[in-house]
Amino acid sequence: MRALVLPRRTGRNGLLAVTASAALIGASVVPAGADTAPPQGTPPTVSADALPTWQVNGVVWSMTTVGNTVYATGNFTKARPPGTAAGNAKEVTRNNILAFDIRTGNLITTFNHSLNGQGLRIVRSPDGKRVYVGGEFTQVDGQPRSRIAAFDTATGKLVAGFAPKVSNKVRAIAATNNWVFIGGNFFNVNGKSRTRLASVRATDGALSEWRPTADDDEVMAMAISGSRVLVGGKFQKLNGTAKVGIGAVNGSTGALAPWSSRPIPTRQGDKFSYVTDLTVSGENVYGTANGEGFHWFDGRFAAKAETGELVWLDNCYGASYGIFAQGQSIYSVSHAHDCSSLGAFPETTPQTWHRALAETSYATGKDKAAPGSNSNYRNQPIPSLLQWYPTLAMGSFTKQYQAAWAVTGTSQYIAMGGEFPRVNGVNQQGLVRFGVKDVAPNKSGPIKADLGTPKATRNAVTKQTTISWKTTWDMDNKNLTYEILRDNGTTPIGTVKRDSNFWTMPNATFTDTTAPAGKHTYRIRVKDPFGVTITSAASNSV
Repeated sequence: MRALVLPRRTGRNGLLAVTASAALIGASVVPAGADTAPPQGTPPTVSADALPTWQVNGVVWSMTTVGNTVYATGNFTKARPPGTAAGNAKEVTRNNILAFDIRTGNLITTFNHSLNGQGLRIVRSPDGKRVYVGGEFTQVDGQPRSRIAAFDTATGKLVAGFAPKVSNKVRAIAATNNWVFIGGNFFNVNGKSRTRLASVRATDGALSEWRPTADDDEVMAMAISGSRVLVGGKFQKLNGTAKVGIGAVNGSTGALAPWSSRPIPTRQGDKFSYVTDLTVSGENVYGTANGEGFHWFDGRFAAKAETGELVWLDNCYGASYGIFAQGQSIYSVSHAHDCSSLGAFPETTPQTWHRALAETSYATGKDKAAPGSNSNYRNQPIPSLLQWYPTLAMGSFTKQYQAAWAVTGTSQYIAMGGEFPRVNGVNQQGLVRFGVKDVAPNKSGPIKADLGTPKATRNAVTKQTTISWKTTWDMDNKNLTYEILRDNGTTPIGTVKRDSNFWTMPNATFTDTTAPAGKHTYRIRVKDPFGVTITSAASNSV
């Protein structure tokens, strides 16, 4: 990846180019070293086991990870231990920002700060020495901070010399070790005109001469690749040129940089789509989108970070909010309800939502459904969903009735933040973790409620018995083993293997050719690759 060349003030009007690392902002992309037994050639995912994590009493909008520390920001006032209800004796005050250890889920008590308004975005510097938070606040720990602030990750302290004055909300941040790029819906920074985009010096918050414009609407997300700053949001124009929802500008001059794909459809009246999050991993940038209007694009896309060339476009319907890359597995949070585009789960009546997904970082085929409203693509490359479907309950804090809004992680863990009250049916509010096989309990197994009761049919001529049943599914393993048990036996008389997921649970059969004389019943014991089992009720007697 090329070095990023950025503007720096020298004296009152001079500009000097400096070089800084172009490392990924706010994400670790070391390939995962363990898996939950996927088929050969399929990327691994973390387990669906929800790991104990401290909770919040509101909503988490954004998270980033430095080492093993997750920094989270949003709109909340309290944090409490896992497994406890609001008002627990161990509950502590945390106003809109906190940190926890991604390995244990424990609150980091040495990072204790207060924002007087909600935080909307938090990112790290490439060297991990700082985290930057932006939002709607005007004070941090009682000290003036106009919608952006920095914290030293070594000491946990608020950075004293970094205090830019931004006139309105900051929704997007991307940083190098020397410069901080911000986006949102502001028009003035440090007393000077800027149109929703600006950059300030990391050492003292001084404004640079970098001044691209998001001409007509908000900037929601930013990322850095080489000498380019990638910009996503609700806008239809960048620097006066039609760039709908996503584009790139030069990190030094602010001039438009090449961006060839058009994943976001052009606005039509009050119907539009927009980018909600961006993350760079390897050669690609991955983005999420929200659509306002029937079947307007609100899935995910991947593009070459240096050119904007489309890699794939996932047209699952159901607004997407955050995205994170762990090796070749891409995690996102949304309220997906129709993934026919990927040949996966269809729309249901009544509608059902799946609020955490994983998919391949690379294309695996072509779009299998009709294009979305006003889409620029048809039959475009698509990724494949991976077998990872934890259940996040809908929250009500924001009155938008969503679950997770943010996702981050390391090579071994994934963390999600939002407004969900439960995960996998267990009370867990606002924050949750998942780990790869080697660090997870791997207790998430086949779903008993979906396993059918077997039916036994005796052939009067052959004297053989055929057992049939409806298969079930598992949140993090596609291939399950079905063991057939006769009467009260515990040693299987045969086994059947089947692939399944929650929208495809085929019937299976087995023929018992060795049954002794007399009447018999049959049960089905289902086992995942880690030995977690469930057993059906007994069949009819034959």
